[in-house]
Amino acid sequence: MAKNRFNDGPGPSQRQLRVGELVRRTLSDVLQRGDIHDPDLNRLSITVGEVTVSPDLKVATAYVVPLGGGNTEEMFELLKRNTSELRRAVSKDLTLKYAPQLRFRLDETFDRLDETRRLFSQDAVRRDLED
Repeated sequence: MAKNRFNDGPGPSQRQLRVGELVRRTLSDVLQRGDIHDPDLNRLSITVGEVTVSPDLKVATAYVVPLGGGNTEEMFELLKRNTSELRRAVSKDLTLKYAPQLRFRLDETFDRLDETRRLFSQDAVRRDLED
């Protein structure tokens, strides 16, 4: 069974949450400033919605989406091609013993929100909620 970031386990530690948010902000800044030496990646606007880190802080999974819902395949290809440089750029601002390995996954949060809004707008659901 595939594990997702919305499971009902004990949850991440405070340190994992802090490091994840620090990596998210740093990665967002690096991508926004265009610090990477790849003009194809720099022309994309990428939103980093969340970063989760492993308990040992050695792997960081960034949930990303192209702004405006652009070509996700191209975005992932460019991120994969530049992972090493992104890791170095992010690690410069971190005070960790090891720079976390970066992994990228599609952030489906916005799709879930749209689906939730659609469900709540149905007449049968609204009627049940009013009762």
